[in-house]
Amino acid sequence: MTIINWFLHLDTHLHDLAAGMGPWLYVILFAVIFCETGLVITPFLPGDSLLFAVGALAAGEGSVLSLPVLIPLLIVAAIAGDAVNYAIGRFVGPRIFSKETSWLLNRKHLDRAQAFYDTYGAKTIVLARFIPIVRTFAPFVAGIGKMEYYRFWFYNCIGAVIWVAGFLLLGYTFGGFELVKKNHSMVVLGIIGISVLPMIYEFWKSHREKSIVASSES
Repeated sequence: MTIINWFLHLDTHLHDLAAGMGPWLYVILFAVIFCETGLVITPFLPGDSLLFAVGALAAGEGSVLSLPVLIPLLIVAAIAGDAVNYAIGRFVGPRIFSKETSWLLNRKHLDRAQAFYDTYGAKTIVLARFIPIVRTFAPFVAGIGKMEYYRFWFYNCIGAVIWVAGFLLLGYTFGGFELVKKNHSMVVLGIIGISVLPMIYEFWKSHREKSIVASSES
């Protein structure tokens, strides 16, 4: 089973896990969301697609998962993950990125997040929640840059609430539709595509503002 195949068929695998683990699935979900946002060595874990699939699973009749439990639980996991990632960046810094060719600790991922952070500032902590890989490295970069912790905490909480609650509710509302069930792989790919829209919008906005400034100076 490849990682990509696992991601594209999260709905099936989550049903299997729920059947075998029951309420203990809450622990696994908390751990995945925490690690995906909190550890720079696990940017490959599912985020948006997992939340959507979990929301859909919770909507099913007789599900072992409850949406009122999932929302606060996974928000806490996301907030705690970013907080730990910030602390790692602040106290360890880029020294752990020792190999340019490393798959997990590749400095290119760090540089990508750094460039995004340099462009959009503190709101990167919110926007990055919706962008795979950048989501994992943004709090780390904020820690390296010694962003004021209370400011970071504010954006961390806002981003976690919007991200977790948003995708869980989307899955809970639409995941049960027959069309969605039959085309889950396409839905996952669509979620990934939609996830980068905030970045595209901010890039366009920044480019437009720079063009206006350049025109006024010429």
